[in-house]
Amino acid sequence: MSIPSGAPAAVPQVPEAVHRRRWAILAVLMFSLLIVVLDNSILNVAVKTIASPSPTGLGATQSELEWAINSYTLVFAGLLFTAGLLGDRIGRKKVLLFGIILFGVGSAFAAMSGSPGELVTWRAVMGFGAAFVMPATLAVLMNVFERDEQPKAIGLWAGSVGLGIAIGPITGGLLLEHFWWGSVFLVNVPVVVVAVIAMAALVPDSRDPKPGRLDPLGVALSVVGLVLLVYGIIRGGELADFTDASALLPIIGGLAVLVVFVLHEKRSSSPAIDISYFRKPAFSAAVAAIALVFFALMGVTFFSAFYMQSVRGWSALQSGLLILPLAVAQMVFAPRARLVVDRFGARAVCTAGMLLVAIGLAAFALFDATTPVWVMCLVFFVQGTGMAHVMPPVTVAVMQALPREKAGSGSAVNNVFRQVGGALGIAVLGSVLSTVYRGDIEGHLDAVPAAAREVAGESIEATLGVAEKMGPAGTPLVSAAHDAFMGAMHVTAIGSAAVALIGTIVVALFLPGRRRPEPAVARDERTVPADAGR
Repeated sequence: MSIPSGAPAAVPQVPEAVHRRRWAILAVLMFSLLIVVLDNSILNVAVKTIASPSPTGLGATQSELEWAINSYTLVFAGLLFTAGLLGDRIGRKKVLLFGIILFGVGSAFAAMSGSPGELVTWRAVMGFGAAFVMPATLAVLMNVFERDEQPKAIGLWAGSVGLGIAIGPITGGLLLEHFWWGSVFLVNVPVVVVAVIAMAALVPDSRDPKPGRLDPLGVALSVVGLVLLVYGIIRGGELADFTDASALLPIIGGLAVLVVFVLHEKRSSSPAIDISYFRKPAFSAAVAAIALVFFALMGVTFFSAFYMQSVRGWSALQSGLLILPLAVAQMVFAPRARLVVDRFGARAVCTAGMLLVAIGLAAFALFDATTPVWVMCLVFFVQGTGMAHVMPPVTVAVMQALPREKAGSGSAVNNVFRQVGGALGIAVLGSVLSTVYRGDIEGHLDAVPAAAREVAGESIEATLGVAEKMGPAGTPLVSAAHDAFMGAMHVTAIGSAAVALIGTIVVALFLPGRRRPEPAVARDERTVPADAGR
């Protein structure tokens, strides 16, 4: 394609050798991201099995199950920003390889865990590795694609999340039907081996050519602030009480440290992240949308596994198959979201997408123990379609707001807000679910032996476990547990939908509208800078 007369000719930033294999590189990056997403989606299906007594599971309590998920989140969120900075400084390929190898090691040991405590520990190691994988994949992507192709590449990258959502539950269900619970972690190891070989062969290294001096104080403040904040959020959800000192103090401390971090970055001559980007409404709205959509969805993902398996009585594999419509919608629409954005603008597309997410979440408030499967599939498809039209555009908005050489930092910001939002969703919505459930089931525990009443009221799994031990006398308790859980799920679903509606308002007000498309420029009519891709 020739350049129209008078059109501005953008200077390409990608060396020709890298440009030619960019789609193969993207496939490797998607495969690496798939491992991280796959593990989390598998775990969501396996929570019921892990909660079962030995030898079927580990006999994990509701609190231990939450920590098996949240120990990963805590470490992951705390180190994301640091991992992005290190990638920009020492090389994104090196960071990516380190992260995925550590993730594989953590997976192998998690599979061999002999207690819930060991599982929580190795999940934290996996979170450490994943913190170096996710921002690096997006940062590498931004450095192997020219700006005009980045929206398409990000759409495909986001679509791989949908693939992980689809493969994870089904793989987890198949593994749990034929092997022990640890197989859901051990399956990561061969995938990691293939990913490492492909990375070493195909992925180019890149870094910030002028990273400036190191900012150790800024890095330390970001880690401490994020860890304290996320820990307080998780602790508050675990206790179902955010006013408890063990939750409130870390939250306040984390926020205070992050305020100091922001003030330090504003005054620093070589800041880890340029805080001025947050003054741009589009940038701030994009990261807020990421946080809000994951707040709403992560809470629902956590309780939907118990709805499908504990209330409906479906197996882990059947539950996994029901997530397919959400994943299919993600895979189909995410790579094409850029086309809709080109036509209608990011504001209209993301507003419609967030609204679909809200509608899908609100639909859970109408579910009961006999809701037809096709209705559930339709709701999951609507949710997936909504997400597919939110995540790629807002990710593009965040990543293209920063210079290419700061791609690691930009990716880290994107993922920090995603993880903090997700942790808040699990904690806040999980505490709502737990509080409402305990309140409803309390009046039905009179027939339960006094020594078991406290345990029976903790969660639906605990109640059903006690009812099973009671034999025929426990039958009324099973029905009461199902009713109490459905009531709690309805309240939580309404709360989730309300959060998604807040996200709808944010993107409607602050994201940019339709932009005039820039003219495409042929690579052979431009000159690649000599230091590109170094």
